[in-house]
Amino acid sequence: MPPADVLVVADRFFAALGMSPAATTSRTRQLAGPLGAMKLSVRAEGGHYTFVEVATDQMGESRLDRNVKKFFLQVHRGEDPSHTLQAAY
Repeated sequence: MPPADVLVVADRFFAALGMSPAATTSRTRQLAGPLGAMKLSVRAEGGHYTFVEVATDQMGESRLDRNVKKFFLQVHRGEDPSHTLQAAY
């Protein structure tokens, strides 16, 4: 998925959680809301791949962290609707 499309998905997904933009650029989003604050960045990497990085201000496995994982699943499903989340162990 192109970086611009990932940001569109992110804007919709996190707005539904009550997160509002604190700062935006063409490749980053800083969002804050009732679940905490986060920074999301995207960049093209190695041909047709897109690297997505998210950092939150939360400790441990917070609700925001779990929702970030759900966001990554939505990004995967944007390109491959049959994608399922699988454990990596």
